[in-house]
Amino acid sequence: MSAGRPPSLARLLRGHREQLGTRKGTRALGVFKQAVLVLRWFVDGTRLVQLARDNGISVPTAYRYLHEGLTVLADHAPDLSTALERAVAAGYTHLNLDGTVIRTDRVAAAGPNGADLWWSGKHKHHGGNVQVTAAPDGWPLGFPRPPGP
Repeated sequence: MSAGRPPSLARLLRGHREQLGTRKGTRALGVFKQAVLVLRWFVDGTRLVQLARDNGISVPTAYRYLHEGLTVLADHAPDLSTALERAVAAGYTHLNLDGTVIRTDRVAAAGPNGADLWWSGKHKHHGGNVQVTAAPDGWPLGFPRPPGP
């Protein structure tokens, strides 16, 4: 792997499985197919039912594989301070902070005042807010994490 090039999702998943002590041949999908599942969900918005069918796995297993992939990606994403340090080192004059609500119909949770935490009043649908810090040319530098554990 060349210097400065980030590892592939499949490589990150392999490391995660090794860290967990997962024995070879005990998973329905290998790390490459799991990575493709996660990336198809991100890039094409492919529904989990279709991803499960395409891979010959159950829908709950597809959800577990997706969430494991998302966790692995989040664990390796630079935090805001790292992104800012990289921006200073690169000599950027400014950064862009942008976000979007990723639509979903699979989540709901009541907040302290009874309002649904996953409902976007602006967009009029359920979803998760994803934000990114980007270089002036739009290249992502980091993903701010909300406060908490």
